[in-house]
Amino acid sequence: MSQDESELIARCQAGDLAAFEPLVETYRQRVWRLAYQVVRDREEAWDVAQEAFVRAYQSLPEFRGQSAFYTWLFRIVVNLATDRLRQQRARVRAWGGAPVAEEEWVRTAADPGSPPDLEASRAQQRARIGRALHSLPAHHRTIIILSDIEGLSYREIAQVLGCPIGTVMSRLYNARKRLRALLGPLLGLLLGLWLTLGAPPSLAQPPAIPVSARILWASNAPSARVPPPGGQALVPGRRQPDEAFRPYVNRLRQVFGYQSYEQLDHIRADIPLGITQRFALPGGRELELRPAAVKGSVVRMDIKILNRGTAEVSIVADVPSNRPALVGGPPYVGGVLIIAITAQPH
Repeated sequence: MSQDESELIARCQAGDLAAFEPLVETYRQRVWRLAYQVVRDREEAWDVAQEAFVRAYQSLPEFRGQSAFYTWLFRIVVNLATDRLRQQRARVRAWGGAPVAEEEWVRTAADPGSPPDLEASRAQQRARIGRALHSLPAHHRTIIILSDIEGLSYREIAQVLGCPIGTVMSRLYNARKRLRALLGPLLGLLLGLWLTLGAPPSLAQPPAIPVSARILWASNAPSARVPPPGGQALVPGRRQPDEAFRPYVNRLRQVFGYQSYEQLDHIRADIPLGITQRFALPGGRELELRPAAVKGSVVRMDIKILNRGTAEVSIVADVPSNRPALVGGPPYVGGVLIIAITAQPH
């Protein structure tokens, strides 16, 4: 641990929050990379990284310098990421959408200064190393990252994982053996290429994705066309879905079981690829949308419904351009909210 790092840690332990910022900047990318190799989801990895830094700052008074700061921090990351992997929510595909292989998704804009053949070659290399790493168990992926990319020693890896050095050596041997069987003699080269070419985010300006979200109230209440007793609306703004969406109403009845589907709002926005935006929902909730990737006419979308900052619904959906992805939301005034999302990548 360098003298500057020791001084920053001492200042943090004395309550100086500003001293923690340089530590975050130093380790932010490495922490995200390690978390991603466990949870295999970019947004989840950023959440884990953020939580790890918060946990680290809160626990710094207990840090005694008996190990390097980064091994102590990495152990927090691995523990949090492993817990998150166990609790990870089921991921829901878009209604009627076809599965798309992970390696086929475009995550960042292409480098405008690179020749097309070079970009294609890089994409193939990223896909190959990604497939190989993804095929490994989580504990093998983690130990490959710690050893072959982060450059930790056996003793440091043992401190991060909380296991004997002999276990580290055995696990690393088996992980490398499996990876070598998949990648052959290109193992070292591809690891380096994956490290330099696969890390987010791109500095290129991401394309904007036109997104539409219809906010529907599903219930067995009388239709909006029937005036309620006393003439007072049960749900403000309720009306029949617009003409473009009406062909899907019968399908909604089959899927969700409610008889009445009325539109409360229609959100339209151009959201840059990889950028998260939030929109107000009825009942004080928020809709969080993030176009994560594009493949052809399909957009992979991270979708959350938040209640006071806590996710009530959190899914990843493959949204085709020709039909909506349906998200069954929380209870609302005797029924439920349903979000119908479409996206036009081109």
